Amino acid sequence: MDINQARTFLEIIRLGSFGAAAETLNVTQTTVTARVHNLENQLGCRLFVRNRSGATATLDGEKFIEHAVAMVQAWEGAKRNLPLPTGTETIFNIAGEISLWSPLMLQWLNNLRQDISETAISAEIGERTSLHQKLQQGLLDVIVVHQPEYGPGIQVEQVLEEKLIFVSAKSQAEPYIYVDWGEYFRKQHDIALPHLARPKLTINLGQLALQHILENGGSGYFRTRVVQKYLHSGHLIKVDNYPEFTFPVYMMHKKQTKNANFQSVLDALFRAGKTTEPWF
Repeated sequence: MDINQARTFLEIIRLGSFGAAAETLNVTQTTVTARVHNLENQLGCRLFVRNRSGATATLDGEKFIEHAVAMVQAWEGAKRNLPLPTGTETIFNIAGEISLWSPLMLQWLNNLRQDISETAISAEIGERTSLHQKLQQGLLDVIVVHQPEYGPGIQVEQVLEEKLIFVSAKSQAEPYIYVDWGEYFRKQHDIALPHLARPKLTINLGQLALQHILENGGSGYFRTRVVQKYLHSGHLIKVDNYPEFTFPVYMMHKKQTKNANFQSVLDALFRAGKTTEPWF
């Protein structure tokens, strides 16, 4: 199948019109129509219903969306990774959640440069659901996340275990800020602390919440490695009568790989997980 057909299909889905898709793709509407007809002939089903207001996906069209996305992403991944950079034998695509960029991803990259310098590395930071999808689609080789999604052909291993502890600014403990550490944390949090289940302020990025508390006062749950230096300096205090929550980090990858250096990539990650440096 021509990759332009998949791109054209997705543009029509996004814009709701053959004409708008043609304008965005810088082709004629006749070309867009021909691409859709060819695609429908190859799939043996109708993908759109056209009317005066535009184009609406059929049930088959809606089901084809995820396949079209996967095809376009796979093609973009191939273009990104080929040809290999001069002097390298292969390329690994690694990724992690936003909250794991430092020091875990930084240390992992440092280890990889030392261990397998002949290998090219592509690293990215992203949202957990997107990283899981890209791993399933083969666009990523290894990802590190807090909440793994198990699936066929996917290997999951724990890299390290962190704790979330309740801390407050020494100057002022109010207000309580709910830091969104994910669905699992929310469930445990709301069971253990029902009186804090509906806070006035919620922040979904730990670094932002921590900086806000340091500047304005307040309290919340944070990773032990993140707040350790602030506890030592006296800017924060640990509130002992609140429960602690485990917050492990997991590595995920496809179970089968033909690359001889793949184990070195995993070993470099596990070594990074043992770092004693404080997290930012």
